[in-house]
Amino acid sequence: MIKILTKVVFVFLIFLGMDGYCQKNSKKSFDIKRNEVYIDSMMNNALEKGFFPGAQIIVGSKEAVFIEKNYGYQDYSKKQKVKADDVYDLASMSKVLGATLVTMRIVGENKIKLDDKLGDVVAMYKNTAIADLTLFELLTHTTGLKPSITFYQSLLSTPDGSPLLSNQKSDVYRNLFDTMYVNKNIVYDSNYLSFRPKGHYIQIYKNMWLNPEFYKTVYNKIENANTNERGKYLYSDLNLILVQQMVEAKTGLKLDQLAREIYTELGISKIGYNPLKWTSEENVMPTEVDNFFRKDTIKGYVHDEAAAIFGGVSGNAGLFANAESISVICQMLLNNGKYHGKQILKAKVIKEFTNSPLVKNGIYRGLGFDKRKPDAFFKENDFGHTGFTGTFFFLNPDNDRYIIILTNRVNPTRTNRLMYKDDFTAKIWRQVNH
Repeated sequence: MIKILTKVVFVFLIFLGMDGYCQKNSKKSFDIKRNEVYIDSMMNNALEKGFFPGAQIIVGSKEAVFIEKNYGYQDYSKKQKVKADDVYDLASMSKVLGATLVTMRIVGENKIKLDDKLGDVVAMYKNTAIADLTLFELLTHTTGLKPSITFYQSLLSTPDGSPLLSNQKSDVYRNLFDTMYVNKNIVYDSNYLSFRPKGHYIQIYKNMWLNPEFYKTVYNKIENANTNERGKYLYSDLNLILVQQMVEAKTGLKLDQLAREIYTELGISKIGYNPLKWTSEENVMPTEVDNFFRKDTIKGYVHDEAAAIFGGVSGNAGLFANAESISVICQMLLNNGKYHGKQILKAKVIKEFTNSPLVKNGIYRGLGFDKRKPDAFFKENDFGHTGFTGTFFFLNPDNDRYIIILTNRVNPTRTNRLMYKDDFTAKIWRQVNH
């Protein structure tokens, strides 16, 4: 009996040892302490130098979160410390975590194909100059469409016809917006904008409602935006706006509904469009002091002006999230589309979207996903995306590693590009992506 018990204990100890080995192996010998010291140093230096007022960071693998920390404050008043459930404006990370994820889902369900043409799917673009653009071209940014269109500026004018902006400060041009000064006499087009709720108007800011008739102008401008060579890489917000329209036309559902279905299956609630519908304003990070269009410190509404015109739900921007919610999406992607036993996305679709199909042409993009030519910071199979507001997430399936860094570097102004000059996020990614 004693011999049997001894054998059982021996086998049990071997099992524990193997389990410990497996856990260590699954972490690829990730040195949590060393990496945490590095991240703390980078973050504290960034806060001291004013890269941004605060940040969230998570580093992990498909099975574990190694590091999860919050730094700094919501803004430079330093009244509210950053908390784990605070949500950030993701800006262009929305292209991947919203429109692209939804596209991956319906591609896997055979509801849409990558060679489907825009004009065949979205009726308004039939017989237009952009009718033949394919979903593949839109996702790889090879359409030739211009990078962006400032739709909102069509809603602004001055009584004497003088420019809206000037590079010289004066009595007329007083307040700074980006690197330009704003005309103090700007008026809003009352045919399209109202400062109180009105009929079928769409809310685009807390005190602004837009006449949906304006969308005719928006779509007309998009139709005539193919000003560059088709087949060449040119990153454009318009591409993902059109992806959104294709997806919505194919499914009969709005982008925010389609995205919410995925988030619900993943069990994440701190992610979505128009955050004031699902979280409190105090948990939303402020972005820019907008002296031009909204005349306010943006908080609780999307920073991107194009996404604002679309009521906060757009293929190019509009998502808000905390790092924890994005972490779940990263783990699902690294686990071939599975999360807690549920198959959220098909593995073959993830592989197709996160590869670089045009690398022979010198284009390293994935489908929707940002990929980089291998260099000192990025490896061949890394994929992810960045956001204008100071957000960053990348994954490496070879190394079973991901990182999420969320900041509001545009608070109080978008001119603050210190984190980019320092290669701040890329340095941290290189450190943890061994």
